[in-house]
Amino acid sequence: MFSAGRAAAFTVSRTGSKTAFLNAASTTKRSVGTFGKTMTMYAEEGQAEVILVGCGAPNRGMGWYHAVQMLDKQCPSASLDYIVEPWFMGAGGDGPGGDDFKSWQAESEAKYGVKFALSLDDLPPPSAPRLALISGRTADNPRLLSEAIKHGSKCIYLEKPGAPTVAELEAMAAEAEGAGVEVLMGYNKNVCKYVRKTREFAETVPGSHVTFVSNNAYENTPESLGECFERNAEGMLKNMAIHELALLASFYDVTVDNIESVTADKEFSSMQTLPGPSGKEFTDFDKIKFTIKTKTGNEVSVQADRCGGTDSFATVSDKDGEEVFRYYMPDEEDKEHVKELEAKYPTAMPYFFTQDPDYITVKERVAKHTVDGKPAEGIATIGIAVETLKVAEYLTPILQEQLK
Repeated sequence: MFSAGRAAAFTVSRTGSKTAFLNAASTTKRSVGTFGKTMTMYAEEGQAEVILVGCGAPNRGMGWYHAVQMLDKQCPSASLDYIVEPWFMGAGGDGPGGDDFKSWQAESEAKYGVKFALSLDDLPPPSAPRLALISGRTADNPRLLSEAIKHGSKCIYLEKPGAPTVAELEAMAAEAEGAGVEVLMGYNKNVCKYVRKTREFAETVPGSHVTFVSNNAYENTPESLGECFERNAEGMLKNMAIHELALLASFYDVTVDNIESVTADKEFSSMQTLPGPSGKEFTDFDKIKFTIKTKTGNEVSVQADRCGGTDSFATVSDKDGEEVFRYYMPDEEDKEHVKELEAKYPTAMPYFFTQDPDYITVKERVAKHTVDGKPAEGIATIGIAVETLKVAEYLTPILQEQLK
């Protein structure tokens, strides 16, 4: 949002979609280093100036899909002005996926005017409330959060799980709090229709039991799963299933201190040790199902399968264990939209499309909050993320031991 102070300091002229800010006294154009001699800024009144940090490969990276949604104006309060991509604009530019990224970069610059940079250090100061959407490698997140704070972010949208360890995430939360910067998490399933519908139905069934099911569509081959294990080296519970653990922390009082027991479903679950593309071996679950009982009387189950398909869903069982309700994501209403997206992006990861509306909802609520300061309804805080990551770290060795 443009303050009266900025209006007094700068005059604004628009040519097409571009906005040039000129010094009112000297009319000398401001220098912005990397981006040339003319400062270009696109965020309008009521929009956050968004920096996407960590785009990843077109059609594969979650950051790329975030970019696509914002560039297509799916989030009215978010103006994607800058994309910071250290890997493909640096050491990875000549490796696998590098040419695809360069082609998409050139297309995006020409069509939307979005600016690309190797580092946050290359960006000009904020010209509107700045939101940093960090969607890089989990191991890089602590450093990237520090850099985003240093470069004027008012709010940070942090992709799950936030950091490799609880200690790092707690340090990040403390750093942000000390700087007066709010950190909200990309736990999109907290706002999903299927989660809401399932919880509402479960409340009508005495003695009900809820199971949250998450599926990905990796090929069930050592090569495909080995690549998955290496790229998501933090492990399934800190990666794919972290969304379900966030639901448990948000709605079922699941914390490490409140867990009474956890039991793996050995018939369903599977753990493998596989080589990744680098040749290094990684041990992880390719599928896992477990039930948690809490000291306060809650009982809830999670099931996750890397090769289970494209749909996520949740079920409600009655006190006798009979399933009485199941709700899918996407539901019948959303499947037509998924087909449209599949046709538009035929080589993209299928799970992008099933969760498309929820990604939009989370980004829009966080961007709007960045501008007006009003609560971002239903969005998980970094405090919830800390509790969720604690649960993931606690459960992983227990479940690994049960599956040996």
